[in-house]
Amino acid sequence: MYNKLVRLEVMKGLGKEVENFKASYLTPTEKIWQPSDYLPDPTSDSFRYDLEELQSLAQEMPYDLFVTLIGDTITEEALPTYESWLMGIDGVNQEEAGSGWASWIRHWTAEENRHGDLLNKYLYLCGRVNMREVEITTQYLIQDGLDIGTTMDPYRNFIYTSFQETATNVSHRRVGTFAKQSGNKKLAQMCGMIAADEARHAKAYKNFVTRILELDPSEMLLAFEDMMRKKIVMPAHLMRESGQQAGELWGHFSDAAQRCMVYTGQDYIDILADLLTEWKIEHLTNLTEKAQKAQEYLMKLPSRLQKITERISTPDLEYQFKWIRS
Repeated sequence: MYNKLVRLEVMKGLGKEVENFKASYLTPTEKIWQPSDYLPDPTSDSFRYDLEELQSLAQEMPYDLFVTLIGDTITEEALPTYESWLMGIDGVNQEEAGSGWASWIRHWTAEENRHGDLLNKYLYLCGRVNMREVEITTQYLIQDGLDIGTTMDPYRNFIYTSFQETATNVSHRRVGTFAKQSGNKKLAQMCGMIAADEARHAKAYKNFVTRILELDPSEMLLAFEDMMRKKIVMPAHLMRESGQQAGELWGHFSDAAQRCMVYTGQDYIDILADLLTEWKIEHLTNLTEKAQKAQEYLMKLPSRLQKITERISTPDLEYQFKWIRS
């Protein structure tokens, strides 16, 4: 159990800097890209040609890569769950409409909302997707919620979002890279823009952790240790298709992402190692005895995970997702 009063005091202090955080890590609405910037324009004379090109290139994408794109889209579309979760963490006052942490969450949500909007429209237009099945999975994912092990602790939640936003950046960036290699430059551009957003958001949450480490290092270290012992689960870990139980589809999706090298066990280790470096975990001093032990555990963890990952094999058998038209 954590000291809620200390958390509230730290969050209150950092909340005074939220306007600076927004200016540093978010983009004004009038300047940021919108989904329609990258989709065929139905009012254009070239719409039919642009649509045919989009559909042709989508048909050529490898199965596992296309599945990963769909799963990434569904993950983005479950945004209502993420916003409602963050609004409930200790230190966030939803009545602070114009400033404070609630303002950050709303602005962050507004940027994130464009990702699912863009990719969902792309999937709808591409002609390769059973949209009803995708919509069922999305509805289930929002309905089922998530269990990410953070409770309402802001420290654990900022550890989680630092990791998750980085992982999302990796996934979108890789899908874009592989799409470009297959000649699908427009999809590559879409994924690249989304990945850039995720990189900015990851930088923000990493900075929040850095600031808390300056104010309450021992407790933040203990929160970091706790999250890594539990293992960081992705927000769509309860993903399912029609007729399935919550979480039944996640393993198949993870295998597909691993097979096409979009997001792998090695990426998980690399992200952890980068966070340890970013936050200078090895060099933190003036820690409690428990925090020192947490520090030792965290610094040894990448090598331990490396040994485990090297022994794990990914199934070669492709699962037939209902999302894709046969």
